[in-house]
Amino acid sequence: MLQQLYQIAHKTERKILGLMSGTSLDGLDIALCKFNGAGLQTQVELLAFETIPYSEQTRSEIQKVFAKKNTDLEQVTLLHNFLGKLYAEFVKEFLQKNHLSNREIDLIASHGQTIFHAPKHLHQKSLYSNATLQIADADQIAYHTGIVTISDFRQKHIAAGGEGAPLAIYGDFLLFKKAGENRILLNIGGIANFTFLPATCNPQEVWATDTGVGNTFLDYFTQKFFQKPYDENGEIAQSGTCNDFLLEKLLENPFFGRPFPKSTGQETFNYIWVEEILQKYKLQISPSDLLCTLTHFTAQGILKGLQAIHLKDLRIYVSGGGAKNKFLLKILQEYYSVQNFDVLGIPADAKEAVLFALLANETITGSRVAIGQNPCVCMGKISLPY
Repeated sequence: MLQQLYQIAHKTERKILGLMSGTSLDGLDIALCKFNGAGLQTQVELLAFETIPYSEQTRSEIQKVFAKKNTDLEQVTLLHNFLGKLYAEFVKEFLQKNHLSNREIDLIASHGQTIFHAPKHLHQKSLYSNATLQIADADQIAYHTGIVTISDFRQKHIAAGGEGAPLAIYGDFLLFKKAGENRILLNIGGIANFTFLPATCNPQEVWATDTGVGNTFLDYFTQKFFQKPYDENGEIAQSGTCNDFLLEKLLENPFFGRPFPKSTGQETFNYIWVEEILQKYKLQISPSDLLCTLTHFTAQGILKGLQAIHLKDLRIYVSGGGAKNKFLLKILQEYYSVQNFDVLGIPADAKEAVLFALLANETITGSRVAIGQNPCVCMGKISLPY
């Protein structure tokens, strides 16, 4: 098997499947990428992409342990293996649809499913440092697909002093920098984050940060009050009125007082926190007004991050589910030029899966590029199929 890894590393072209499941828990993104080169010479072509949705039962099983301080260790243990095997089945289904055999794939890059993100600023326990946990056992994926699998990317970042997020900064810089243009690659998923790519293309000026909640609150309260999976185009929110008092209280979250860059998760931004504020101040707000206020809250978190760059000539390219929220984009466009990420040549929905495939390509080739204040390390653990 070591000989196989050596051969993959020295190929002029590698086909890598990137697997990504985010905080929205909607399903597994699978991106088939063809890579040439590595590091600053990286070239990538997206050959196929699909999101395979989770069943309601799978989503419910994940939610039992997702972003919960107190949970059932048996459930975590069982789910770790279950998701790994499920991802393997999804990969085989994807390959069959695209008329591919496992022998045509060099590597699988699996992000796994984050169930708890615990940077030190959040847990504040002197004995412990930054930590994060992703599940979906890569040995299950490798064994059941017969493909070498690289996973658990965030742990090396943490071992080297980082927070384990956001990791998009590596691929964003290698693939999407442009001389003469100050770019923001904004991803609005369950949590919102962006990477700043300076017009100088100087890797030491690049930085990435989470900005706060993305779609988490919008999806939850749309499902609760309107029995819809999400607020399509932000139409419900746009029909409401922003409650300035609630918005002010939401923005008092300590996260916004910390300097950029920083990371967060639903451990901080969860619907229970919103409901506690509503109860504490006895706020009677219509569902449409609540969605309008929460959309402004997402926008304000993003704007605070953008304002920290102190540049006005920013070109913003947005991906993630929030890229389809016209009302949210309308708020942002009052301050900045915003375009869909698709114009950069890779579909917005596929971006995160592609970026984890890139991290696997960096790992197998031993490439390391120093970007900003981020650790200069190869990330990911290798699972062999037998």
